[in-house]
Amino acid sequence: MKAARRPELRLPELVAWEGGGLEPDGDYDGVEFADLDLAGQEGIGARFMDCAVRRCALDEAGLAKARFLDSVLEGVRGVGTDLSGASLRDVELVDARLGGVQMHGAVLERVVVRGGKIDYLNLRKARLKDVVFEGCVLVEPDFAGAVLERVEFRDCALRGVDFSGVRLQDVDLREATELGIARGVDALAGAVISPAQLFDLAPALASQLGVRVLG
Repeated sequence: MKAARRPELRLPELVAWEGGGLEPDGDYDGVEFADLDLAGQEGIGARFMDCAVRRCALDEAGLAKARFLDSVLEGVRGVGTDLSGASLRDVELVDARLGGVQMHGAVLERVVVRGGKIDYLNLRKARLKDVVFEGCVLVEPDFAGAVLERVEFRDCALRGVDFSGVRLQDVDLREATELGIARGVDALAGAVISPAQLFDLAPALASQLGVRVLG
């Protein structure tokens, strides 16, 4: 197994954001967004470089195709945030409370998701490389059709995950505290699981193979 490479963030001294709402294709460099209500804001295609977004509301925020580079998102919350087609590189997402986040087609590279809870995360057809989910809870995350390379789930609960049609390489599931696979158990080639997880997945694997287990 090749371990995931983690981001090495060294944020510069940040300037507090005092502007109005986010702007489509906006360019934000060295800015801290703290304790703001960004619900419903439209930042489609915006670029965030060396930024921090702390304790902000992101309900229904439009951030499709946005780029987050060398940035931290901490304590953000919201439902229906649109990050479809977004790019996250060298990013830490810490203690988030999110629901229904749209990240289909997104690209994540050297990203750590630490703590918090994300419900119904849509990562369909996304590309994840060097990503670590750590100490968080993911409820019904959707990875269908995604490509995962060097992805680790550490002390992380995966509930009702959809792995349909995924392509996995060096994906480490051994330290997941919960591993509930709703769909796609047949697509686990390229992943590593523990003996205990294999035992728990045995009924689903037998069903996928058409094997009946009779007492």
